[in-house]
Amino acid sequence: MEPLAELLRPRTIEDYIGQQHLLGEGAILRSAIEKGRIHSMILWGPPGVGKTTLANIIAEKNEMQFYSLSAINSGVGDVRAVIQRAKMAPRSAILFIDEIHRFSKSQQDSLLGAVEKGIVTLIGATTENPSFEVIPALISRCQVYVLQPLQVADLNQLLDRAVSLLQNHLKKEIHLLERDALIRISGGDGRKLLNAIELVVYTLASIGSTIQVVNEVVTKIIQQKISVYDKNGEQHYDVISAFIKSVRGSDPNAAVYYLARMLEGGEDPKFIARRMLILASEDIGNANPNALLLAKTCFDSVTVIGMPEARIILSQTAVYLATSLKSNASYLAIGKAQELVRKTGDLPVPLHLRNAPTKLMKDLNYGKEYRYAHDYDNNFSHQEYLPESISGTTLYEPQNNPSELKFKEFLRIRWKGKYGY
Repeated sequence: MEPLAELLRPRTIEDYIGQQHLLGEGAILRSAIEKGRIHSMILWGPPGVGKTTLANIIAEKNEMQFYSLSAINSGVGDVRAVIQRAKMAPRSAILFIDEIHRFSKSQQDSLLGAVEKGIVTLIGATTENPSFEVIPALISRCQVYVLQPLQVADLNQLLDRAVSLLQNHLKKEIHLLERDALIRISGGDGRKLLNAIELVVYTLASIGSTIQVVNEVVTKIIQQKISVYDKNGEQHYDVISAFIKSVRGSDPNAAVYYLARMLEGGEDPKFIARRMLILASEDIGNANPNALLLAKTCFDSVTVIGMPEARIILSQTAVYLATSLKSNASYLAIGKAQELVRKTGDLPVPLHLRNAPTKLMKDLNYGKEYRYAHDYDNNFSHQEYLPESISGTTLYEPQNNPSELKFKEFLRIRWKGKYGY
């Protein structure tokens, strides 16, 4: 059987999923396609949102010759060969170039004449900002359309189609009991979603007559296997673990003991220094910002000096870290943030926070209504920085130590009740 993503590739606008701002009833691109007013364009959007599919639909709907090149493995010669064939074709032709941002300036220049004369209608697909990656002369001859990550409703529709097709092919019942893990894994990428459900279903089909898809099973099947590097066996990890936990637990005596165990066992002193550098941020953080500075100095000094004198610097740093105030607030904050990203995917950055160095980006309202903090009292302007759907989410929670209590007061005064500080 062909890959699921290929079998489910839409052939018409009506079957196309997502991008309603471009292809919904009465939308600008749909109207152009239906009226046969096809123009050169750049489709800019993340992977798996239907750029290639849309190009195929445009060509088929308007009965146009379709030529396709990938910028990864095509050169100027390939472009010229297609243009030559297009000149001799009985119908008007579309030249689709996937990942057009990978074309060099000379390769993009080779397209200009054919696009200008209408020998080909160019459809370029890119995941990168065309303002930076496509030459101005080519952009000026194309309309740029921005494609968005697929929404949850789009992904669910895609899953329903996938399950229906797989049931018919396997002649087995498929019960999609939970979808959250599949949708999270997809990140708004339809191709990734179809690859995931295909892998899960075929894995489960080999072990039972009825297929039940739940989040735990999906995660288990999809997750990457992590291989553990074992330098000197289990004890190596036991001792470094005991060392880190002793420092975290504010016991300098145990910390120095396990430090000695490692040094006597021939452990690389730079490995120990690196672990303390991580700990200074993970377990002490902003309760004592100097801890990170001392740990970095320790690593640099150990690298320069070497053993046996490096043991003194390691011991000084271990004792300092063990007796320092502790906070893992920053560590917890990035953990919460990463989990939020995995759950919500690539949410759109608010338009007023986006950079707008080009006319195209300004026309798309990038940077509009952004308030420059330094133009306001206390160098602060109350505006939204998070994507709209997660506005007000608190990820950093200051802990009860003098340094972070100052942070908390600073944030409380500025953000009022927004984040609950």
